[in-house]
Amino acid sequence: VEELRASLGTLSGRSAKFCTDACLRRYLEARSWNVEKAKKMLEETLKWRLTYKPEEIRWHEVAHEGETGKVSRANFHDRMGRPVLIMRPGMQVCAELFPSVLTSSNSVIIVITQPSTLFSAGPQKTVAGEGNVSHLVYLVENAILNLPEGQEQMTWLIDFNGWSINTNVPIKIAREIINTLQNHYPERLAIIILYNPPRIFEAFYKIVKYFVDQKTSQKIKFVYPNNKASVMIVKSLFDSENLPSEFGGNATLKYDHEEFSRLMVQDDVKSAKLWGFDNEQSHDAYRHIGAEVAPEPVNLAPPAN
Repeated sequence: VEELRASLGTLSGRSAKFCTDACLRRYLEARSWNVEKAKKMLEETLKWRLTYKPEEIRWHEVAHEGETGKVSRANFHDRMGRPVLIMRPGMQVCAELFPSVLTSSNSVIIVITQPSTLFSAGPQKTVAGEGNVSHLVYLVENAILNLPEGQEQMTWLIDFNGWSINTNVPIKIAREIINTLQNHYPERLAIIILYNPPRIFEAFYKIVKYFVDQKTSQKIKFVYPNNKASVMIVKSLFDSENLPSEFGGNATLKYDHEEFSRLMVQDDVKSAKLWGFDNEQSHDAYRHIGAEVAPEPVNLAPPAN
């Protein structure tokens, strides 16, 4: 870690804040502890972050993507006490995530349901494209922001109910999503669970698999309700009473967009404080979606004549 830090030279601003010892370890791990390869990978991420500015994306910019409950935090944890982030793409809303899941000692759980919208290319609120990638980046950054101390990774669960070959996201976008996750968020994914994907999905997966590096590929697990061995992967992570029915559990998923938006506003404020910039615009933008975070300021000036 010290050798990698020395090779990077002097960093400043957000780049210096981003390159913690834990961050450097993740990049080293992703490149089998080869300092030169880790340095190249990290420098590419720093350039990407300076251009893309993922820490500046705000909920009001992607909130329309989550109106039907595409993403929310659960009120329960997994068996190891890890926090759970539930993602529920609506039928008419295009999700922007590539199916991925993980199971590790230190993880946040992301649950994605209705992947038919995740790969949707038909009529929908959002056209698959840059907006989808931005939404993905926001969600990943948000999940990282809320990781408890000592936790590094996230677990994603994807429900394939309703998926068909006609609802695929364009290969170009799928490739961009995969590259973003692999190249700029290394070692954030512990295990990727694809829950009950139809056989036809395997044809699509064979195509996108070429864009997935070997390490990530090993984390992808196909889980089928009629296969006890694969079902145990999910059951080992959750208590059935907490596990949503979409994944074979007994719980029911509920989503309140206004309440979740309030939580996202709070996270935007937290992110602004972490990265050192003002967040006033986020406060203003949220008022129009009914997610008021603070009361309007009182005008103390005397009325004009």
